[in-house]
Amino acid sequence: MSDSNEAAAARQDAQYGKYLTFQLGEEDFGLKIEYVTEIIGMQPITVIPEVPDYTKGIINLRGKIIPVICVRTKFKKEPIPYTDRTCIIVVETQDYSVGLIVDEVAEVINIDDKNVSPPPSQKTGVKNRYISGIGKVGEEIKLLLDCEELFREEEAGETGEMPKE
Repeated sequence: MSDSNEAAAARQDAQYGKYLTFQLGEEDFGLKIEYVTEIIGMQPITVIPEVPDYTKGIINLRGKIIPVICVRTKFKKEPIPYTDRTCIIVVETQDYSVGLIVDEVAEVINIDDKNVSPPPSQKTGVKNRYISGIGKVGEEIKLLLDCEELFREEEAGETGEMPKE
């Protein structure tokens, strides 16, 4: 294995089981830390016409154009005014970078696989398309998001997402 492959493998091992947690109202969510590139404060967003309501527009982040979506709106929650705790989590998948507007970032936590349950089944009436699992941390529950599912290919055109350069 080359040095760069070993470094990548070590970095991935160090990130295993780690989640960045954030809040939307009373609910706690988690994203695998491997997808998170940075967390930034709110900044001016350039609105793009004819995109879904959850796509707030684009930002210029150090010369890179990144689409920004409001997770609250995407999850059909009541919009609220932005506060000093509102921030943008920049995530990167294999295909693109996207900014996620969340109410508040909490912390990076470790959730062992044995503490992650599968999401409720469709049969229960619970839609869980974006949820990859339910993380148990002490007495708390964290809804673990599936980053790849959040930005499905068929939605890529709708949200104005830009392929990575």
